[in-house]
Amino acid sequence: MFRIGCHISASGGYEAMGRRAEALGGNTFAFFTRNPRGGAAKEIDPADAEAFLAFCRKRDIDRLVAHAPYTLNPCAAKENVREFAHTAFADDLRRMEFTPGQYYNFHPGSHVGQGIEIGIEKIAEVVNAVLFPEMTTTVLLETMAGKGSEVGGRFEELRAIIDRVTLSDKIGVCLDTCHIWDGGYDVVNDLDGVLTEFDRVVGLGRLKAVHLNNSMNDCGSHKDRHAKITEGKMPLDAIRRIITHPALEGLPFILETPNDEEGYAAEIALLKELHG
Repeated sequence: MFRIGCHISASGGYEAMGRRAEALGGNTFAFFTRNPRGGAAKEIDPADAEAFLAFCRKRDIDRLVAHAPYTLNPCAAKENVREFAHTAFADDLRRMEFTPGQYYNFHPGSHVGQGIEIGIEKIAEVVNAVLFPEMTTTVLLETMAGKGSEVGGRFEELRAIIDRVTLSDKIGVCLDTCHIWDGGYDVVNDLDGVLTEFDRVVGLGRLKAVHLNNSMNDCGSHKDRHAKITEGKMPLDAIRRIITHPALEGLPFILETPNDEEGYAAEIALLKELHG
């Protein structure tokens, strides 16, 4: 099944999110667990969560990709920033159990001059502190564009984090098409080669979701500027090859393009047509 959706506002609660996703034509979606710039999260209404799960089962909406706040930086140099990362991460994983068996995606973070190795160690330290054996959620490391001091711009960096996680069966990867393109992985002219390299370094079994975005910039720019599906540097035929590639079959594709709901609905319809 082709699973396609977009980021949905969490306002109104879980069931409201499910209904908005369906109205846009999606059968999966992403949402922020709290304000994307950080802060406290609203308490979950268990009755709303149960109604949402019933709605999703009826409509076959699944493989949800929750997103951590952008301010979550587990490899920050400042201790208070790392403490927020630990606290918010742990709280979000507790909250994720209201929607069991789904995904929680986060940006690995920026080492802010400490060096990539220290960054990797600190990320793994926080991840090890928040994972627990009984959790049903899979935590996803997101591929990054490699701008500034970001960790995760190369597949090897993600592998190094995974290798340091004790409960590694709880860890997967979300591949962002804009990020890896900007990071120098040419998914337009060598998609097979990129996926082969990912399999060699990380393993395709770890790949659980795709953020489907075009890019405003050329391959290898290290900029991280998302574009609408039909307006970026990656031609539409390359997008079609991505969503129909056998190695990505069954994964949730989440749009993070600069759109309003009308734009997302149009892109979802277009991608369904392209997928066939």
